[in-house]
Parts: sequence; C-alpha cells; structure tokens
Amino acid sequence: MTSIFHAEQIKEIVHKLDISEQLEQGFVAYSQNNVVVPPVGELVFENPPGDAHIKYGYIKEDDYFVIKIASGFYENHKLDLPSSSGLMLLFSQKTGMLVSVLIDEGYLTNVRTAIAGQIVAKYMAPKEVNGIGVFGTGIQGRLQVEYLKPVTDCRKVVVWGQENDDFASYISEMETKGYTVETTTDVETLTRQCNLIITATPSRTPLIQAEQLLAGTHITAMGSDTPEKQELDSEILKKADIIVADSIEQCLTRGEIHKALEAGMIKEESVFELGNVILQPNLGRTSENQLTVADLTGVAVQDIQITKAVYQAIREASGKQ
Repeated sequence: MTSIFHAEQIKEIVHKLDISEQLEQGFVAYSQNNVVVPPVGELVFENPPGDAHIKYGYIKEDDYFVIKIASGFYENHKLDLPSSSGLMLLFSQKTGMLVSVLIDEGYLTNVRTAIAGQIVAKYMAPKEVNGIGVFGTGIQGRLQVEYLKPVTDCRKVVVWGQENDDFASYISEMETKGYTVETTTDVETLTRQCNLIITATPSRTPLIQAEQLLAGTHITAMGSDTPEKQELDSEILKKADIIVADSIEQCLTRGEIHKALEAGMIKEESVFELGNVILQPNLGRTSENQLTVADLTGVAVQDIQITKAVYQAIREASGKQ
C-alpha cells in the first residue's frame, strides 16, 4: 500500500537527520557513472515568472527510484504564498510499484540544495571565512547560511537584495539563529567584506563582476538553474582557479558554466565535478588565495538520496521496518 506523508511530518523528521553523508555518497556515485539521470524536464513561465522542474533517476543496484516535481514562482509573496512547492514520488526499483508520496511542498528540494552548498563549502571555502555574503533574501538565502554552520564558525552575514525585499524578516530569522546581519542594495558593500559568497536569486543578468571580488573568495552559485538565468559575470569563471559543477552534463546547458562556455570564457575540460572533488579533495581548494566557483544546478541523485533517507526515517519512527 502506498504511504503518503505531508510537509509537517516531513519537516519534523528532517530536523532530526544529518543527510550530508548520504548526499556526498550520491554525488560520488553520480560522478562514477553509477546513477541514471535523464535530462531535466522543465516548464518556464513568463507571466507570472516561474518555473517547474521534473528531475528523476535511480542509483544502479539500489532499491528505489525517484521522480521529483518542484516549482518556483517568484511573485508568490504578493499573494502571501511561499515561492516553492512540489512533491517526491518513491518507487520500487524491483517492481515499479509506487511506494510512497512525499508531499513536501518543495521543502526537501530546498534542504538538499542547502546541503549541497554545505558540501561544496567543506571542500572549497577558505579556512578563515571573514564574512558570508548572500545574494537573495528568500528561502535559499536563509537555508544555505544555516547549513554552513558545521563547516565554518563565521556568523557574520551581509545580505544583498532589492530595495523592496523583505530585509526585516531576514534579519529577524537569522539573528535568532545566531548570526549578525547587515543588509545592502550595493554589491561592493557585500563583496569587500565577504570571502564566502552565495548567490540565490532568479536573476537573468549578472549581479557580480570579477573586479569586485576579494582575493581568495569562494562563490557557491545556485540560483542559475535554467538556461536563461545568470548571476555571475562570465569573467569570474575565466579568472577562477577552480570551477566545480554538481553535474558537468547539466551545466553544459544551464547555470553559470553554460553561460561562460557560451561566451568562450572557459573550456569544458577546466571544470571538475563535485563527486570527483569529494573523492579527491586535492581537486578542491589548496590555497587561501585561490578564487573558486561552484555551480549548483541541482541533480536528481540529491532527490533520490534525501527521499530515501526521509522515507526510511519516518518508517522507523513509526515502528515499521
């Protein structure tokens, strides 16, 4: 019988789990060609602006496969609605039967994306982080910072946004989690204070220029997950000492790497894949002076790993094996 779990139950169990190791294992399996991930299915909407992604796949010789649908509609705040929604479908890899529906309302996508940021920072961030810069005041602009706690002691955040962004809500939430927060609408106010930067916006035009960055900065770019979006000027990737993709195949057609390749700023062979960096940490940061960039477009193996972990944890909590 198919089990159905809703967002409240899912959130309660996720807060008790550390899924970072499972996600690292997933990225490694992906880079070792042990994961089947078809091309992303997506719908892009103009009025109002939004997108819906369908990501799916399976790890070879595993018990399950997963189909995920997640959407982001960026004007939902005008309707007092969250910007993201979605669900996970867990199927048996042995029989094809639908095992579970996790109506997470996009929460698991948000968490697995934030954990990917944590993993990237573990291998690529400077040892001494003097400030965490965040572009975007939304869900990822908050979760990405929160999930950095295990990998950096820095609690200083400078967040960039538009003049009409909800800075007050951001400050209130992040200060309760132990951060000091400075807000700004000026890019260089952020870049001159922060050597760990997260970009978490749906921008279609670059927000940061290469000359604005401090030496030794690491950037986790995760907002640009469709071919149209771009948060970094491609000169940044040209100057970068290390460029890492969650999926090279996906980043050829979307994200910052796609834009830099299109502009002739970099070559595909200069990009490392995250799973390989986890296996060989020397492919990551080896000097405090290096400029490093990670391009996270979101890979189905993340959805597979978090869905399995949450499903199994809920079953165990309910006494089912």
